[in-house]
Amino acid sequence: MATNPQELLRALFERAVEVADPMKSLASQLPEKPGGRVVVIGAGKASARMAEAVEAEWGACEGLVITRYGYGRPTKGIEIVEAAHPVPDKAGQDATKRMQELLSDLDGDDFVLALISGGASALLTAPAGAISLEEKQAVNQALLASGAPIGQMNVVRKHLSQVKGGQLAAAAYPAKMVALLLSDVPGDDPAEIGSGPTVGDSSTPEDARQILARWNIKIPVSVSEVLSGQTGVLPPDHECLGRVTNTIFAAPSQSLEAARSLAEKVECDVEILGDALEGEARDVAATHAGLALQKQKERGASERPLILLSGGELTVTRRGDGIGGPNAEYALALANSLEGTAGVHAIACDTDGVDGAAEVAGAIIGPATPSRAAATGVSMSDALDRNDAHEFFRAIGDQVVTGPTLTNVNDFRAIYINGV
Repeated sequence: MATNPQELLRALFERAVEVADPMKSLASQLPEKPGGRVVVIGAGKASARMAEAVEAEWGACEGLVITRYGYGRPTKGIEIVEAAHPVPDKAGQDATKRMQELLSDLDGDDFVLALISGGASALLTAPAGAISLEEKQAVNQALLASGAPIGQMNVVRKHLSQVKGGQLAAAAYPAKMVALLLSDVPGDDPAEIGSGPTVGDSSTPEDARQILARWNIKIPVSVSEVLSGQTGVLPPDHECLGRVTNTIFAAPSQSLEAARSLAEKVECDVEILGDALEGEARDVAATHAGLALQKQKERGASERPLILLSGGELTVTRRGDGIGGPNAEYALALANSLEGTAGVHAIACDTDGVDGAAEVAGAIIGPATPSRAAATGVSMSDALDRNDAHEFFRAIGDQVVTGPTLTNVNDFRAIYINGV
């Protein structure tokens, strides 16, 4: 096992991703394949890998799964469609319509297996009412740039959709449905994973209107009209959800525990700060920098390094025109606050390999980050002002690029602290 701090941090991240791989984690929750007609549907950045795992156990299946561009997998019978994320596109809209049609002729003797992971909110695209795809895209982009927490964004998404908030499950009724969920949301609430296409929701159109107003999101007339009436979101006790079983088979907490075990094997102390952290990335980073300095002072010249682990989903309020994501911005803000403190290193990555909209998982920092930036001619504070964290870390060579990981249990952060 690597003893270099940054090699260790990368190994911890890789372990967190590995244990969330559906090929390793899904089979234990998969029921025995029923007799009769079985249809597999799904959406999310991990959904194609989940479909691959299902067919490894059940053999070829009928079905349709929508995943992010570049995240497709070889399957025997389940059709894999790739579409855009985090802003939906026509490919996702067309595939969603076909999925609705596939479910429309099922009866009470049929069985549906739904595979849902993070990313399904964008990939399942069926705008409600007269909302056009372009209008849905604009609202989605504005929400992503606003800094709104994921839970609030999902309330809006549900009420502007024909498939979220339990509506996809309703389309399959009266068929029996088992939904296997890979959690990427703080608190592991099934209703929040992919905006809950198989789970009812008690929010109202008025809640969605208030959220849009709170975050100063300008909306077209079509959105206003949809939110002025009764939307299709199902309450949790709706009869169409009575034949649905929702099961989370992998979650952030499992990945953090796996990272903890690995760190302890190489004689590190570990503290888990939580698997459901939310907030503005730079603010959380400043808090964590203060905690790291406090821990380092308290421990003195301890022979055992301390690892602080955390997960959840941070947000970024766009202030500039740069290229960044919540993990890279967290890492940049952390480095800016630490100011090259000796003995402190950190990694912050999204377990799906995509931080924000960039094909970059995140970044790694250490005591040399300020000097590397100075030698390269880039400024940490300037990059923060412009939300340009990805370009900053590209310039100094400290991006973490994984390619598609085929899973998604959200953010992974680890801070390595050693006495000096």
